[in-house]
Amino acid sequence: MAQQLTRKQFDILEALTTAKTALTQHDLERSTRHSPDTFNETMRELTDFGYVKDGAVTNAGINALEPYRVKRAVFIAAGFGSRLVPITFNTPKPLVRVHGVRIIDHLIDACLATGIDEIYIVRGYLAEQFDQLLYKYPMVKFLENPVYNEANNISSSLVACHMLSNAYVFEADLLISNPKIIRKYHYMSDFLAIKKERSDDWCFTVKDGIIVEQKLGGTDCWQMVGISYWNGADGQRLSRDIADVYASPGGRERYWEQVPLVYCKEHYAVEVRECFDEDIVEIDTFRELKSIDKTYDI
Repeated sequence: MAQQLTRKQFDILEALTTAKTALTQHDLERSTRHSPDTFNETMRELTDFGYVKDGAVTNAGINALEPYRVKRAVFIAAGFGSRLVPITFNTPKPLVRVHGVRIIDHLIDACLATGIDEIYIVRGYLAEQFDQLLYKYPMVKFLENPVYNEANNISSSLVACHMLSNAYVFEADLLISNPKIIRKYHYMSDFLAIKKERSDDWCFTVKDGIIVEQKLGGTDCWQMVGISYWNGADGQRLSRDIADVYASPGGRERYWEQVPLVYCKEHYAVEVRECFDEDIVEIDTFRELKSIDKTYDI
C-alpha cells in the first residue's frame, strides 16, 4: 500500500500526472508554487519512493494518488430557480440553454473529461425534464427530492448524503467556461472561491488557506462558488451531520453548505481553492441571462 503523501509530494505528483503535455521544471515550480529547492528535494523523495522515474510518474505513483482521486459528482438540481423567471416556468434552471448548450452540460462535460463518470443529479422541480440528459449522458443517475418545494437545499444534500465521500458537489446552475477548474485529484476537502476586495454575495473568511467563516457580504474576502470537494473521511462525516442538522429545529431551512461551514464547522478543515471571474459565472437573473445570450433579449 502506498504511504500517505505530503502536500508537497502530492502537488508535484498531481501536476506531473494531469499535465496534457510534458512540463519543464520551471513549469512545475510555477504551477505548484514551490521554490526550486523545495521542488528538487521533493522530486528526490518521489524518485526514492519509486513514484517518479526519469521525470515521469510510475504506476506506483498513480497508486499513491489513488486515495486522493475524485470518484463521483453530485449535482444539486432540485430547485425552482425563481430568480430566472419567466424562463424557469417551463424549464429547470440547469437545463436552460446558453448559446444553445444547457448550463449543466458544461459541468458534466468537465467531469467526464477528467475521468469522473459516476454522476448523480438530485432533481425535484420538473424532474421528468432531466430525463433528456440520458440521450447524451447515459451514465447519469437521478436521485429524487420529494420535498424540494418545502425545504431548502439541505433536503437535496440529505437525499445524496451517502454519496459525498471523495465527491464533488455542484450547484447545477453554474455556467463554467474553464473546465480545468474541475480536477481529478484533491489533497483535502475544499471550496472554490474568487478573491474579492468587496462582495455582497456569500463569501468566506480564510486563515492560512482554511475557511474559518462563511458570511453574507464582506471586504477582502473570498466569494463562494458553488463547487466543493469532500474527501473520504469528511464525506462520511457529512452524511451524519447533514441528517442531524436537518432534524434540528429550523434545520429544513438551512443551506447544505452551512452544515460543514457553520453548524458543524468544528468537524472540518476545508481549504479554499482559487478560481477567477472568467472561469465561471452564476446566472442569477433573467436580465443577466439576456446580457450573456442575446437570443433571450426579445
